[in-house]
Amino acid sequence: MNDPILFLDLNKQQVRIGKILKDRIDKVFSHGKFILGPEVQELEDRLAEYVGVSYCIGVSSGTDAIQIALMGENVGRGDAVFLPAFTYTATAEVPLLLGATPIFVDINPETFQIDPINLKSAIDKVKKENKLKPKAIIGVDLFGQPAPWNELCQIANDENLFLLDDCAQSFGGQYHGKKLGSQADATITSFFPSKPFGAYGDGGAIFTNSLEKFELYRSLRSHGEGQTRYQVLRTGINGRLDTIQAAILLAKFGYLEEELVRREEIATLYDAALLSCVKIPARVLNSKSAWAIYSILLSDEAERKFVQDTLKAENIPSAIYYPLPLHLQPAYHSYHDGTYLSVSEEVSKRILALPIHPELSNAQVNRVIQAVLKVKK
Repeated sequence: MNDPILFLDLNKQQVRIGKILKDRIDKVFSHGKFILGPEVQELEDRLAEYVGVSYCIGVSSGTDAIQIALMGENVGRGDAVFLPAFTYTATAEVPLLLGATPIFVDINPETFQIDPINLKSAIDKVKKENKLKPKAIIGVDLFGQPAPWNELCQIANDENLFLLDDCAQSFGGQYHGKKLGSQADATITSFFPSKPFGAYGDGGAIFTNSLEKFELYRSLRSHGEGQTRYQVLRTGINGRLDTIQAAILLAKFGYLEEELVRREEIATLYDAALLSCVKIPARVLNSKSAWAIYSILLSDEAERKFVQDTLKAENIPSAIYYPLPLHLQPAYHSYHDGTYLSVSEEVSKRILALPIHPELSNAQVNRVIQAVLKVKK
């Protein structure tokens, strides 16, 4: 029997970068500054330069990054926050935690990114009903690819809405020749271990070109403090990035670009081999994907189950992102107005993610390909 293929292999990564990883962590233990130690500032500076923005604020998770960014806009009761229905729950739960109402928007059937036409329709509907105040748009760079930022920026400008980029899955990706991170009023990312640039625990960051937002976000991540720890200017949260996680990310940072290249190589191999038998991911024009997830579309749920079961029998993992769009989830169903979001609902029944990470060998990639081809013959 073939050895199992892993959906994510951090053990091999740790072996590959072991020495620099150990040196970085040992340095933290040596200086003992475990909360907002020097590694946090170093990481913030390097990431801001990499993305091409003025400021980066390290925080405790991608979810907390969304919360801090929305708190900075005073998002709360009576406000409408527009976001795609086809994404992870964190994007929707934060508006609710702040008292706002998430408004779910359908996606493009080719790219799975938020559909600007459907977004504009949703905004117009909220304005016409006059029960909620349109306040913010959250665009999600899903699976590694960018959202349609030119269109989203135009809509946000026309409607005077705060525009937030949820880049949790796509750090390192590009849009029209620029790294993701500067397309919206603010951008968040996640350092969850499975992400293209992941820590070995929770972590996240916020990017902005605004000095005012930078200072506000730094305050909000540390209990709303001012110039000193015991000067409290506003209600904040405990949302600081852990120094050890910052050290781990610094150790991994030098390998990020080569890992992104490897992810692209694997995606290209999948594309060439599977194009004739399944619907492969459509590329967003004028962009580069970080390839956090490589998802194919099967004919229906029955075929997806058959393919998934066949892969499992051959020790090949797969995953479904996402089996149910957010507007149909029990936690959010009562907040949705009942609008049929046809693309999100259809895609959720057919989508299947294949392994894609830098530690996969070409032989393992070929095993995945051959298993899918065997099912589809």
